[in-house]
Amino acid sequence: MASGGAASERRRPKRNVVGQIVGGAAGNLVEWYDWYAYSAFALYFGPRFFPSDDPLASALSTAAVFAVGFLMRPLGGWLLGAYADRRGRKAALTLSVALMCGGSGLVAVAPTYDQVGLLAPLWLLVARLVQGISVGGEYGASATFMSEVAEPHRRGFLASFQYVTLIGGQLLALALLIVLQSTLPEAALADWGWRVPFAIGAAAAVLVFWLRRRLVETEAFEAVPAAEHQDVTTRLLGHRRALLVVLALTAGGSLAFYTFTTYMQKYLVLSAGWTKPQATTVSALALLVYMGLQPLFGALSDRIGRRPLLIAFGVGGTLLSVPALDAIGLATYPWGGLLLMTAALTVLSAYTAISGVVKAELFPANVRALGVGLPYALGVAVFGGSAEFVAFAFIRAGFERGYFWYVAVMCGVALIGAWFVPKGSLIEDRRGPAEDARD
Repeated sequence: MASGGAASERRRPKRNVVGQIVGGAAGNLVEWYDWYAYSAFALYFGPRFFPSDDPLASALSTAAVFAVGFLMRPLGGWLLGAYADRRGRKAALTLSVALMCGGSGLVAVAPTYDQVGLLAPLWLLVARLVQGISVGGEYGASATFMSEVAEPHRRGFLASFQYVTLIGGQLLALALLIVLQSTLPEAALADWGWRVPFAIGAAAAVLVFWLRRRLVETEAFEAVPAAEHQDVTTRLLGHRRALLVVLALTAGGSLAFYTFTTYMQKYLVLSAGWTKPQATTVSALALLVYMGLQPLFGALSDRIGRRPLLIAFGVGGTLLSVPALDAIGLATYPWGGLLLMTAALTVLSAYTAISGVVKAELFPANVRALGVGLPYALGVAVFGGSAEFVAFAFIRAGFERGYFWYVAVMCGVALIGAWFVPKGSLIEDRRGPAEDARD
């Protein structure tokens, strides 16, 4: 009888870890689907809010609202990060998906410019601001949650599912776009079909809200003395080096990510001359491969360490961004573009697969969610969120390749950050500090 009880105790942690990872990942999937639906359908709904005879001008205005939404992410990273360190990871994750539900619902029912004039872009802006707060808090809370529940020897592999679901959300948005492109006339898609993904996202967020209510709080958070849950912003200032490392990694990593994922669809249409369905289909296929690479690179980091992978991304991004973007702009549909995009995303995987866990391992539990979320949100707001807007600005200035060099330089900044990633981890396991994690 005792033996059976002991066996049950040995099995329970494994089931709990899997259940926790699945619960956190499902919410992350819906959050990022909602966020990327805006970018995926922007070519269709942009003229409904920013009418113009110049397609590039309309795209530029829509991208500007996309970028402004990112400016709210530091606020979300601060508010929800501090909330997660004071009230718990579960509470912050539940709140973030509730906010995303509200933001998506606002877009789904938004009036157009023809109906209410300038109120239409203002409505769209408010919806993106709400979503920006939500996603700004989601990254730090989910990275912290998934890193804390994973076993030290599998932390890179399990935590990589944060980006699996992040990419999966983008892929679902693109897949829905492909379905709607093949079933609706373009006029109908531009008229009302673009509302469908936002309505679906709002409904899915309601289901995930219920799911996240059933998550179990992490042991790492519960082990922190009550007094250390207070004044977390002040306590975070004692970790300046870690904050700078996260900011540098995010600046280059997020710019490269948004360049080769969300902006790529527009780049293929506006610069490479592909049709919208061609660009959507190839982007979706490349993202599918990219999603599958995340656990492979995460598992590799458990064997050789996080730092070597980050350095590989920094070197590859610095040296290869310009020639890769040049080649993609000249690629023929479909295989040339697909192979080049997949190659670029493979290099990027050395960063994205371990992005969350590396940052979480830099901070102690009492400031971990805020330490991950705030500098990440700042970096992604300034560099990642502005990627499309900056790219379009370079195009209008007649110097498109200037943007390619900008990406390369910022990957160099990430390389500097990677160089200063320390060995060891501040994440504690029930068996003691996870110093044996090889990073």
